[in-house]
Amino acid sequence: MWELIAQNRRRSWWLFLAMGALLIGLGYAIGATYAPPNGGVGGMIVAGIVWLVLSLISYSSGASIMLNSVGAKEVTPDIHPQLFNVVEEMKIAAALPKMPKVYVIDSPALNAFATGMKPENSAIAVTAGLLSRMNRDELQGVVAHETGHITNRDVQFVTFAGVMLGAIVIISEIFLRGLWYSGGSGRRLGSSRGKSGGQGGAIIAVAAVVLAILAPIMARLLYFAISRRREYLADATAVRLTRYPEGLASALEKIANSTEDLPKVNKAIAPMFIANPLKRAGAKLSDLTSTHPPISQRIRILRSIAGGSGYLEYQSAFNAVRGKGERILPNSALDQNEAVPIRPPAAEPKPSGQRRDVNDIVRAVNGFLFLNCACGLKMKVPPEYQKPTVTCPRCGTVNQIPTAELAAVAAVLETQRAGAAPEQPGQVYRRRGSGWESFRCGCGRTLQLSPAFAGDQITCSNCGRVTAIEDTKDA
Repeated sequence: MWELIAQNRRRSWWLFLAMGALLIGLGYAIGATYAPPNGGVGGMIVAGIVWLVLSLISYSSGASIMLNSVGAKEVTPDIHPQLFNVVEEMKIAAALPKMPKVYVIDSPALNAFATGMKPENSAIAVTAGLLSRMNRDELQGVVAHETGHITNRDVQFVTFAGVMLGAIVIISEIFLRGLWYSGGSGRRLGSSRGKSGGQGGAIIAVAAVVLAILAPIMARLLYFAISRRREYLADATAVRLTRYPEGLASALEKIANSTEDLPKVNKAIAPMFIANPLKRAGAKLSDLTSTHPPISQRIRILRSIAGGSGYLEYQSAFNAVRGKGERILPNSALDQNEAVPIRPPAAEPKPSGQRRDVNDIVRAVNGFLFLNCACGLKMKVPPEYQKPTVTCPRCGTVNQIPTAELAAVAAVLETQRAGAAPEQPGQVYRRRGSGWESFRCGCGRTLQLSPAFAGDQITCSNCGRVTAIEDTKDA
């Protein structure tokens, strides 16, 4: 796929330059309108500075801006071990140099996206709703699709283009609103000297208004024209990585039928998601979207794949569904002609009450403490609660806030004799059940154990202390 990666890099540069030219042209028109006759040059300089500053911000902090804008929070493997396991699988399958960071978005909607300027500093974010509704094969399909965006260098393009598109939209709206509230161009034209100057000013003002209206549309067309094709490529990559097209097809089907909304998304970052999150409130996803190819068509292509899960099989299914001879994959991928058999589905029993866990995932991400009372009530204690006990609202029992206990001194001494003196004394927590459980580390940080947690220790992300987990539910 080296050919595709190189092609994406070239297109990213051309798009970057085209959007920069559009931004500078818009700056010239606005400057010429507000300060004729030489204000256009000043407008170009200001727009050029904005372009340069935004480019630097995009390169250094673009991923953080994207993640913060949707409220994504980085999570540890303890919150959702299966998600980390799947991301690690795809990292190995795609030969990424470093595992992407994992984020969870506090939303019941079903969606996901990847970001980062390089594979070395990439990140994958999924919604809590997606985690609660997908089985392992479906989750793997979604993560593989996002991993495909990382390996194909799509995230670099989308991060740059998204920030540039946002700048063009904001500058255009400020200019148009400024004209509206300042009384329009008539006042400006009235300040021009002479009849010829007035006519020239009127022409420039009209041109500036037209450009301010058209520039965001042109930028979106440039942006979306390439982003739609990239979704097909990421689907093909996901099929190749997972060897199970039905996993991604089933995930897209659930996403398409979902009616939950993702409210914190704007037009600039919408193309980054696996499915366009911008839709009418409470409605299902529509096939008529400018940012993504029709999701029903993507599903049909995936379910038409037969004889293997290689790039050649995806291209054949793509042509059969669309009825065209268009090549969606580069020659280097199609010429591989390797046999990649489709694997059977993973044997995984569907957990009961899976959908209800979406709220528990959201609370775990936000630092809530889960406490099981003897009466059977699962209490969710907010992170700001600092008292040592909490009273059950159902039975009135006073429950102690669980904390990790100091491990046996002998174990510490044994470690010291081995020549590796621990920086912190060890701790132990005795697990009581198989659901969500929480306890507090010696440093005060709340640590979460999800229902899928199967390890024998957990490391505090705040102080680095390791706590041994003892399973006592069957004792």
